[in-house]
Amino acid sequence: MTAAQQAPIGSGFGAHTTAAEVLSGVDVAGRLAIVTGGYSGLGLEITRALSGAGATVVVPARRPDAARAQLDGLPGVEVAELDLADQSSVRAFAEAFVASGRSVDALIGNAGIMALAELQLVNVGGTDIEAQLATNHFGHYALANHLWPALVAGDGARVVSVSSRGHHLSPIRWDDPAFATGYDKWKAYGQAKTANVLFALELDRRGAAHGVRAFSLHPGGIITPLQRHLTKEEQMAAGWIDADGNPIGDGFKSPEAGASTATWAATSPSLDGLGGLYLEDADVAVIAPEDGERVGVQPYAIDPGEAERLWAWSAQLTGVDAVGA
Repeated sequence: MTAAQQAPIGSGFGAHTTAAEVLSGVDVAGRLAIVTGGYSGLGLEITRALSGAGATVVVPARRPDAARAQLDGLPGVEVAELDLADQSSVRAFAEAFVASGRSVDALIGNAGIMALAELQLVNVGGTDIEAQLATNHFGHYALANHLWPALVAGDGARVVSVSSRGHHLSPIRWDDPAFATGYDKWKAYGQAKTANVLFALELDRRGAAHGVRAFSLHPGGIITPLQRHLTKEEQMAAGWIDADGNPIGDGFKSPEAGASTATWAATSPSLDGLGGLYLEDADVAVIAPEDGERVGVQPYAIDPGEAERLWAWSAQLTGVDAVGA
């Protein structure tokens, strides 16, 4: 990816395009996608769209029984157990999948947690990691690496890292990533979402020669269970919902529209030959302007040096570094 490529390509889609619409005319029959968190919120809509278009969708879930209940009746959908905050669980799921001999055409890292009220730490390779970074980044990093043989075996596989506009809230805090000097839930969320962008950038650099490309994205503002750690009062103060819990104004997308960019990233022929890009509204996003407006992608999130540094740290703590090997 070059800075010049980080610009809209004129996809023909927009903020309110749905996942089903981006799949119109795209043949995904016989292809296999793994969608983390694919039974709730945006993930459910991604799963529903891919399943409806004829793809096989594997949904690894921390609560497999709940996932099966939500996905009941969708054709070609399978559920398996996976806890992204538990590195042994990630390894067990991936190793079982690779052993099945099947290939992966798309890995969509959609699951995540946001704005935990209090600092929670997760042990990763003997180091205490803030829970949002441990789950949203380290879990997906390890998953992609453990699944690497199945990704290489896919037909032009893509890895899609669902970030958010929240990455504007913080770069990687190299001096204090675990918030030992004081916890800020929004900076913690921002750091994790920046990590999602950097992860896709470095994975694409390493994977392109093997036919595996990667993208990151902002799905848009959508009211989903992701907000479960925020009080109603906090969401009202932010201007997201009214006193009855209804979204305010036209700034929010429907879940079907929120699922479109990840679905487009995983399947669109328009992205053939491209990779490492940050997307929004089912198109390539701009680089964020210097005036502070929260649009597009922050330069620090697409810095190759930062991406390589994060990858090295992730490899050290998880003990797995397979991509490109």
